[in-house]
Amino acid sequence: MAQYTKNPPLLEAALAADPLIQLDRWLGDAQAAGMIEPTAMTLATVDAQGRPSARMVLFKGVHNGALTFYTNHESRKGRELAANPRVALVFWWDRLERQVRVEGMAQRLPVEVARRYFYTRPRESQIGALISRQSAIVADRATLDRRYDETVARLAGADVPYPEHWGGYGVTPQCVEFWQGRSGRLHDRLCYQRAGDGWRIDRLEP
Repeated sequence: MAQYTKNPPLLEAALAADPLIQLDRWLGDAQAAGMIEPTAMTLATVDAQGRPSARMVLFKGVHNGALTFYTNHESRKGRELAANPRVALVFWWDRLERQVRVEGMAQRLPVEVARRYFYTRPRESQIGALISRQSAIVADRATLDRRYDETVARLAGADVPYPEHWGGYGVTPQCVEFWQGRSGRLHDRLCYQRAGDGWRIDRLEP
């Protein structure tokens, strides 16, 4: 059984006053550690009946104090976010024996912000977002490939139109927990909780 020993103790005095600053520090450490996808995070949502679902999405930076990601608004996650904006996010960096848990409220990003990001993506990804009916049943892979190839041919020499069904979300955190593995399973858990205009940091038992 692995013993988590890669980091010194995580102490309150070492934390930034703002959890988003602390998250940026740990993301930098994850990038330096050579993680394949250091910005990958689990997004957990619930539907109108309270049934949960989770999937991996990519963190795309902070906008007005909210953690952002992009997706199809008509996908399962998009429909669930419309029904219930309360979400949870989890980053896990095994090479560092660290995780970050976020709970908060999601809302759509302004269209101009999503549009600006859309046109920074590779053209292939732009076309993929345009033609994908995310979460819908498709007959087979050939059907999807044919739709993609037909769109590539149709848009040859032209800009990819921005898909109105696609955009971004920002998750405004209400609590953010930084978890660092320690030996004997006595892990360090320091949790930021909203307190007025600032944050209170509590230590949680492992």
